[in-house]
Amino acid sequence: MSRAMDLYRQSSAQIRDVLASTPQFPQLYEEFVTKNASAVSQIESGLRSLTYIIPGRFRESELASESIHSGVQLLSLYHDSLLAKAITRLPGLHKTTPHNRYTKFWTQKSPTYRRIAVMLQMIQYTELLIEMAAKRRGERFRWRIVVFVESIKALCRLFLLRLTNRRPLLTPPLPDREVDPSMVDGSSVHMDGMETPPSERSENMEWTMPRTGLTLPSLPESGDISGYLLSKVLTADDIKSPKALLHRVKGKGELAEIIFILRPVIYALAMQKWKGDRKNWRPWLIGLAVEYGARQLAKRDFQERLAGGLRGLTSLEKEEMRRRAWSMGWWMMRGAFYENITKAWIHSITSSLRGKPLLDLVGGIIEDYEFLWDEYYFPTATL
Repeated sequence: MSRAMDLYRQSSAQIRDVLASTPQFPQLYEEFVTKNASAVSQIESGLRSLTYIIPGRFRESELASESIHSGVQLLSLYHDSLLAKAITRLPGLHKTTPHNRYTKFWTQKSPTYRRIAVMLQMIQYTELLIEMAAKRRGERFRWRIVVFVESIKALCRLFLLRLTNRRPLLTPPLPDREVDPSMVDGSSVHMDGMETPPSERSENMEWTMPRTGLTLPSLPESGDISGYLLSKVLTADDIKSPKALLHRVKGKGELAEIIFILRPVIYALAMQKWKGDRKNWRPWLIGLAVEYGARQLAKRDFQERLAGGLRGLTSLEKEEMRRRAWSMGWWMMRGAFYENITKAWIHSITSSLRGKPLLDLVGGIIEDYEFLWDEYYFPTATL
């Protein structure tokens, strides 16, 4: 018995030594992505563009094509997290967008926010793939899955609304990839803590201080003085705390945000109810009325509650309002409006392009997307 225990201890020690001496793959992969961020981004963009160009080229295998697209999106999401960690280890202050400042603040402050935001993003990247798989089991099952997915997304957004103390939601809820860590080294960060603009980076004109090792920025070129000065200017939003970039909503504003979050669920339920008649206007009118009503209610709340009305909005709030306004254009690609109006218009365009050099290729791509718009719900979803 003692001999068996000795053999067990010896083998366990050998296994631990082997594991300790073996490089950890996640660490090696993180280091590779960080050092080759530009190349990784180009590969991601290439694969993503390929799936965009041939969305329905092989209609019998659209599930395989969408699997590749979803896989690239999920891998890109993982790369974003690796690069975000690398950027936090860089010295100095790096000017970023208000969206990234705000979302980065909440992802660092609240682990729950980060987990829910990541889950929401993963669902959005895989929702069309889920619908494609569900469609193989019939239309009834497909619409049940669509309503279920929209309900889960709405629940995630309601949690995010609660975690941010009732502040409007941003899309996406996670920071965008902005800086390539492999391109930012010690020569890019100066004693003022600001990142040097590309026009200033010249190895021959920078001077390194011998004691501190910091570099003094060179003088800008005569034709680039305005760009140099603008790169040093701080706006009002730059000096605000991240959570002050969005006003808290209450009363009518909170109701408008909740209605906006629930709109996809309401529209999916209406589409499920009248799924047998694709040209029925009722689901389309219900969905559009809910979204438009939520938008008008939010604008009225801002006008009544903020000093200066809509002029008192921060740049981030204006950006989000603009994004939501543009997203309403997708109602031309949904439901009865698409079936009764847009589809005929698209057919006339593709017919006019057929047989013409190069333009025929564009028409083919449009026809491929038309297959997705005809058969699935999520290609035109904006939330």
